[in-house]
Amino acid sequence: MDANEVRQKFLDFQVKKGHKVIAPAPLVLEGDPTTLFTGSGMQPLLPYLLGEPHKDGKRLCDSQPSMRLQDIEDVGDPRHTTVFEMLGNWSLGDYFKKEQIQSFFEFLTKEIGLDPHKIYVTCFIGNEKYGIPRDTEAAKIWQEVFEKAGIEAKIAEIGSAKEGDKRGIKEGERIFFYDDHENWWSRGGGCESTPIGDPCGPDSEVFYDFGEDKQDVEKYGLSHPASDGARFMEIGNQVFMQYRRMPDGSFEELEHKNVDFGGGLERITAASIGSFDVFKISLMKPIIDKLEEISAKSYDNNTDEMRVIADHIRGAYLLAAQGLAPSNKTQGYAMRRLVRRAILRALDLGISTNFLSEIVPIVADNYKGLPDSILTHREVALETLLKEEVAFRKTLNKGLKELNKLSKNSKVLSGLDLFKLQDTYGFPLELSVEECYHQNIELSKDYQAEFEKALKEQRERSQTASKGMFKGGLEDHGEQTIKYHTVTHLLLAALQKLINPSISQKGSNTTAERTRFDFNLDHKMTPEEIKKVEDQVNEWIAADLPVVFDEYEKDYARNTLKAHGQFWDKYPDILKVYTIGDFEAPISREVCGGPHVEHTGVIGHFKIVKEESSAAGIRRIKAILTD
Repeated sequence: MDANEVRQKFLDFQVKKGHKVIAPAPLVLEGDPTTLFTGSGMQPLLPYLLGEPHKDGKRLCDSQPSMRLQDIEDVGDPRHTTVFEMLGNWSLGDYFKKEQIQSFFEFLTKEIGLDPHKIYVTCFIGNEKYGIPRDTEAAKIWQEVFEKAGIEAKIAEIGSAKEGDKRGIKEGERIFFYDDHENWWSRGGGCESTPIGDPCGPDSEVFYDFGEDKQDVEKYGLSHPASDGARFMEIGNQVFMQYRRMPDGSFEELEHKNVDFGGGLERITAASIGSFDVFKISLMKPIIDKLEEISAKSYDNNTDEMRVIADHIRGAYLLAAQGLAPSNKTQGYAMRRLVRRAILRALDLGISTNFLSEIVPIVADNYKGLPDSILTHREVALETLLKEEVAFRKTLNKGLKELNKLSKNSKVLSGLDLFKLQDTYGFPLELSVEECYHQNIELSKDYQAEFEKALKEQRERSQTASKGMFKGGLEDHGEQTIKYHTVTHLLLAALQKLINPSISQKGSNTTAERTRFDFNLDHKMTPEEIKKVEDQVNEWIAADLPVVFDEYEKDYARNTLKAHGQFWDKYPDILKVYTIGDFEAPISREVCGGPHVEHTGVIGHFKIVKEESSAAGIRRIKAILTD
C-alpha cells in the first residue's frame, strides 16, 4: 500500500466505527506558545480531553501532520523523521479500552493486512508511589484479542527498558509490562513529571516485528519491544486518559475517561510493505529515486544523506505551504535550519548546484491528499524554498571553504574560529558544529563558551563604535532607546515607500522616551499621509521581522546590496549593514553602526505625535512607542 491509501483506509474505517473526521490543525498553532509546532494529533484537542464539549461529538478522527525537531539529530536512521503524519482517533467519554484495542487490532490485520503473529504490545506496570495500579485490564483484553486470532499471548514483567535489554524475550511472550518511562502518557513524561491539572494515564503501545535478523545485540542488547534496535518498531499508541494530576501531586480518576490514539502513518505504511525503513514508502521513495538520479549515487551507500534531505525538505515544504517563510526567529528559523541542513547533505552527495526545483514538486505531489484548509499557500511554497536555497548558497561555499582552510591550519577548532565563520560568512554555529562532526574535525572542549565570549565582545565593540557614529543621535544604549533607534529604520522605509522614494535621513535624535527624525520633503505631510506611514510601520512591527547585520566592502554594500547611506565618501572601506526583513527582498537595508533589536515584534506600537518644519525643504517627525 502507499501512504495515501493507508491514510484513507484509516479514516474510512473510523467513520464506519461512528467517528467524525475533523480537519487537521496547522503545524503552527495560533495562541499556543508552549511549543514551536504541532507535535501530535491530540495537541489541538487538549481542551476537549479536559471536558469541553466538541461540536462534532464524542468520537473523532483525523490525520494530523506533525513536527518534532527534538528528533532532528536522529534523522539518518531507518525510522526517525522530524515531520510525520499521526493517524488519530478519540473517544471523549464514550468507549474505552476494550473497544479501542479490538478496533485497532482489526484495522491492522483486516484493513492493512498485517500478520498478527508479528504484532507485539506493551502495558503499564503501575506505580506504587502514587497508588496507580498495573493495567491488568488492558493486558487481559489483549490476551483475548490474540486468542481469537489463534495466538497464545504470554505476559512478560519487564519493568524498565534497561532491564529488557539484559533480559530479552522468552518463548511465547507477546504482552510486556513496562514502567512509566515507557507506558505512561502525560505532556510532561512519567508520573513524576505530569503537569498539575493535566489529563494523563497508562498507555498500550503496539509494535511490529521485522525479524530477529534485524537484532543488533552487541550495539543495543537483547531485543524487546522497547529496545533501540531495528527489530521492533512502534506503529501505534493507545492512551487511556483516566487520571488527572491534582494540586497536591496525587492522581485522581476522571469521571469521564477518554481514549487518545495515535498511529504513525509512515510507520504503519512501512509495516504494510514489510520494510523496517520508512524511507522506502511512497511519501519518500520518489524523493530518494530523484536524489539517486541527480547525484548518480545509490541510496544503499548514502542512506544518511538521502534520508536527511528527504525528511527535511518534506518538513520545509509543509511549512512553506502553510504560509511560513524562513527567517531568523522561532518557527521561521527552524524552517531555515531544515533547508540549510538538506543543502549541506546534498553537497556531501556531490550536488553542488540548486536542486530543490527538482525535489519540491515531488513532495508537493505526495501531499495532494492533504486538505487545502491547512496547505493554504501551496502555490508559493516552491518559490519560497527556492529563494532560501539561492540565498544560502551565496554564503555556503565561502563558509565551507573557510572551514576547511581553518581545519587544515589547526588540528582543533576553537569557538573563536566558529564565531568568525558566523560573523564574516553568515555560517551559523550549529551548522559549523554539524559539519565538523560530519568531517571528523575536532572542536575545542570549551568551544561553546569561547563562541559566546567572542559574540559578547563583538556586541560590546559594536556599541562602542555606534556611540561615535551616532554622536548626537542616540542618548544612550538602553533597551528602549535601541527600540526607538530600530524603528527609525522602519520610518525611513515607510516614508520612501509611501511618500517619495528619494527621501533620505537628514538627522535624528533618539532617547528612551521618543525619536526625532529629520528628512527631506518639499511639503507638509497631510493627516492621511501621516496615518498611512504610521500604519505601515506598525504592520512591519507586527510581522516580527528579523533584524540582522553583516560587514561588507563599501562598494558591494552600495552598488550590489543597494544599502541606504548618508555619507558614502566618509565611510570606511568595510562597514556594517543592517537588514530588516527577508534578505533577498528587505523592508529596510541601511549602513548603520547599531545597536538594534533582533526582531521587530518587540518594538511596541508606533505613534507619530508631531510633523513639522525643521528647515527649508526639511521636515521633522517626532514619534513615540507604546505597549
